[in-house]
Amino acid sequence: MRKERLIAPILAVIAVAWMVAQLLSSVLFERSLRQALEDLEARGEWRVSRTESRQGWLTSQGSLLLSPLLGRPWRLELSYHARHGVLSTDVEGTLLPRLDSALQKAVGEVSAPSIPRWQGRYHTLSGHSELRLALAPFVIQQNGRELDVRGARMRLEGMFGDWRTRVLLDQLTLTDGLAQLTLGPVVLESRYTYIEDAYHFAQRDHLHIEHIALHYPAYDVQVTPIDIHSHMVLDESELRLKGKLIIGEVRVPSEAPETPLLGGRIEAELSRLNGDAVRQTIRRLRQEAAWGDRSLPMAEGLLARLETDLLKVLSDSPRLDVTAVVIDSPLLGLSVDADGALFFDARRLDELSVLGLEKPEERARWLERIDGDFIWHDAPTVAALWLGLPLGTRELQFDVIRGVWRVNGRPMPVLWP
Repeated sequence: MRKERLIAPILAVIAVAWMVAQLLSSVLFERSLRQALEDLEARGEWRVSRTESRQGWLTSQGSLLLSPLLGRPWRLELSYHARHGVLSTDVEGTLLPRLDSALQKAVGEVSAPSIPRWQGRYHTLSGHSELRLALAPFVIQQNGRELDVRGARMRLEGMFGDWRTRVLLDQLTLTDGLAQLTLGPVVLESRYTYIEDAYHFAQRDHLHIEHIALHYPAYDVQVTPIDIHSHMVLDESELRLKGKLIIGEVRVPSEAPETPLLGGRIEAELSRLNGDAVRQTIRRLRQEAAWGDRSLPMAEGLLARLETDLLKVLSDSPRLDVTAVVIDSPLLGLSVDADGALFFDARRLDELSVLGLEKPEERARWLERIDGDFIWHDAPTVAALWLGLPLGTRELQFDVIRGVWRVNGRPMPVLWP
């Protein structure tokens, strides 16, 4: 009898615990979603807004609107429906791209069998989230041109401070009359780590394109494969961007079916971009977006208002280090092994104008701020011949002095009209 009397209190405790867990799951999901949207907006690249939100114990639903911070050529309307559980929340929804009238006219008709749907899961205890999206094949047609995309998939996972993205594309084909460009499979892997408000952040990206084929009636060009690596870091003092391009083989089968045209790699790093100025520019962009009309592009005169901040980004004398240019051309019998650096003179920045770069005189003033040097090691004889140097010259020293190029102490000859 005593045990029977305990059943009701135990069931009541279990029911209360379940209700509390459900409520906690709903609250934590909402907090995680809000934090993720704030983190996305803190990057300074996106405008994010919630057009609808209904939170409940068992389910929540809503819709989001994402668009580029600069301009409004397109936007993404994302809806979600969340089913809360004690340990996790399952989420699903739709993803609908919208184009502005000008871009819609330029793109033309889009043929897709259904609205893209996505699925995801939020783990209540760890705060880890994952999202999966698979696009049905679609075709865009305009004035005889056609873009055919097949096998597009995306996976996004992570938690506050650390997000990973993986995008897969089986094949993309662009047809314009008798010309055709085909590429794929394509894999993009990205990792983004940051602290609150993206004061410091780092992002690594790796794009791998297994095969590219360009077909013209007269000839074909094939590239296999291409890898692009990038690493961007914003720390206390500076923004650094490092990149590497690796090209496997470029072939022209109609001209030389057995011999590659070229292959190689290029590595470079841009550094000394003032960190505080970068953060201030991002804040100003977010302010401009907040003040403007969500349906319209950025207000006129934006570049003029940002000019001071943009010039401050250059205040630490940025430098571009080209650490490796290694290119080999079996078909032409040429090889390049070069490295060097360029430096920007940041003194008297108030004498420069970003707005005036469209004028030749202003562009000349900017070029005068650039100095640097490059060395082409073990250069072929034909390169010395092109540059008007003695045929026995094996090392080419390129100097940039106030924007003017010299080679081995001589003025750079005019290589083309």
